Amino acid sequence: MGTSATANGGVSFWYSTIGLPTPRRPLDGSAEADVCIVGGGYTGLWTAYYLKKADPSLRITVLEQRFCGYGASGRNGGWLYNGFAGRGVFARRYGKPGAIAMQQAMNGAVDEVIAVCAAEGIDADIAKGGMMEVARTPAQLERLGAYVENEHSFGETGLELLSPAEAAARIGVAGTLGATWTPHGARIQPAKLVVGLARVVEAMGVSVYESTAVDEIVPGGSGAPAKAVTAQGTVSARFVLRATEGFTSALRGERRSWLPMNSSMVVTEPLPEAFWQAVGWSGRETLGDMAHAYMYAQRTADDRIALGGRGVPYRFGSRTDNDGLTAQKTVDQLRAILVDFFPAAADARIDHAWSGVLGVPRDWCSTVELDPATGLGLAGGYVGSGVTTTNLAARTLRDLVLRESAPAGSGDTGLTALPWVNHRVRRWEPEPLRWIGVHGMYAAYHAADRQERGGRATTSPIARVADVVSGRH
Repeated sequence: MGTSATANGGVSFWYSTIGLPTPRRPLDGSAEADVCIVGGGYTGLWTAYYLKKADPSLRITVLEQRFCGYGASGRNGGWLYNGFAGRGVFARRYGKPGAIAMQQAMNGAVDEVIAVCAAEGIDADIAKGGMMEVARTPAQLERLGAYVENEHSFGETGLELLSPAEAAARIGVAGTLGATWTPHGARIQPAKLVVGLARVVEAMGVSVYESTAVDEIVPGGSGAPAKAVTAQGTVSARFVLRATEGFTSALRGERRSWLPMNSSMVVTEPLPEAFWQAVGWSGRETLGDMAHAYMYAQRTADDRIALGGRGVPYRFGSRTDNDGLTAQKTVDQLRAILVDFFPAAADARIDHAWSGVLGVPRDWCSTVELDPATGLGLAGGYVGSGVTTTNLAARTLRDLVLRESAPAGSGDTGLTALPWVNHRVRRWEPEPLRWIGVHGMYAAYHAADRQERGGRATTSPIARVADVVSGRH
């Protein structure tokens, strides 16, 4: 196979295949709107889409610091699946029925994204093959069984436990001891989705301004509008909705709200037919594992493997990005995972490596909020499960906004009763505690994985301690 150099950064491989979008105009002076959305990723664009669909008369403005899809929306692993951050916490704090209702809503959100793409002519290389997760050590197999039991308790009866032979019939991952498969998952090309969505909302009459960084969001009240303040001007609106995910820390006063966690990916050259005949993967399932420092992968539309995981998990001071540049050590680590899973790919060239940030709240729970008194709202904290969750978040924000601006009860779909609505969490610790904590947590997870690969039959206590300290469980 090929030996040419690996492309590094340039936002992502996904954009290298379609080209970076033509820049839209920046904001030029102060303006007014009914709804101002800060952030032009999936959350912001889906919110604009559903609001404009519900009420075409709404004046909606989207402000994006670089270009729509510059952040996680244009860099992620392309997992359109039904997982979301915080289900266990929501069940304990608000009751299991609410968490089950949210899980059902997430199941439906997978099909909602697919349906909208079909209706709006967005070609995002969607293949609904479900999601498969493999266990490759005895400890992972133990967790897999507990995971299935827990999923079934939340009504996820479509989740199947697979034997090694059944797993291999789907994807031939070396060393698989067992696996799960759920139908609620699809592979997508992330950049194609966000570029298509931006095109659609602009055609609907939404004002989209790029190269417009918001420095501060100012609450309204007592008849005064909320405001999004930029160097080019201020947008005043009845509602200002924050949809900035991993870049939230750049806003004034938000440095410790959500932590920008780094994730990295590599993609191989197109692999030959002989490889796919040996490995299978004809269903185009998304693929993950049960390790503590887990991996995620997909078979792309042009027959590559795109694979991701944690490299450098966090930069001191919540720094965010350098156009996706990825350390060579991280590239080597991800290549090692690729070859470990698929020995037949040992000679495959890595064509591209890139990185990006995702938003992590202190309790690892995604959230949707709207304060009618101030006009401020937000959605995010997806902890890497945002491709589908953004769609549900946007429809929930739509209902929250319309509830305040329309006659009582009109258009309410019941989404506003889900337990993540107005869920509040405490802020992250100041530096250097934040840096020490995150790097220590992932060092512990890697150590636990090494123990388990070394033969430990049950989950390492190091991982259990890390889960408690991190606030994940």
